[in-house]
Amino acid sequence: MSSNSLESLAEYTRFVSQLLSHSDIERSTVILWPNSRYTGTAEGEVWFKNNFRLRMREELDFDAALITSYGYEVYQGTEKLYWYDDFPHPQDPSLSSTFPHHKHIPPDIRRNRIPAPNLSFISPNLPILIQEIIDLMSLL
Repeated sequence: MSSNSLESLAEYTRFVSQLLSHSDIERSTVILWPNSRYTGTAEGEVWFKNNFRLRMREELDFDAALITSYGYEVYQGTEKLYWYDDFPHPQDPSLSSTFPHHKHIPPDIRRNRIPAPNLSFISPNLPILIQEIIDLMSLL
């Protein structure tokens, strides 16, 4: 991972492009665009083998080298397996260790949340998400 991949739209675009060339990825609609001179958005879907799919959206601040907001959803076929978001739930002490990062999981996917220690605002999350999906695929 490039240490400065979040410092410019060009660097992050290059970084994401390299990630999405993984052999387990079949296709992608992820695009990045500038919202201003210092901010941008990354959004789209990534299709993996075995009918896995990642939907993602990131709001980026290149001046601060941060992901300012994100949402990631993982599907197999049409079934939503889990998702990550950064919506704060300060009333839930079980999430305090990774506040505000957390993962929604079954059985009650909307309300069942666990900490997400690998997600961050200061470094790219896509390598972690891609590896997680590849690890899931290896269980099949």
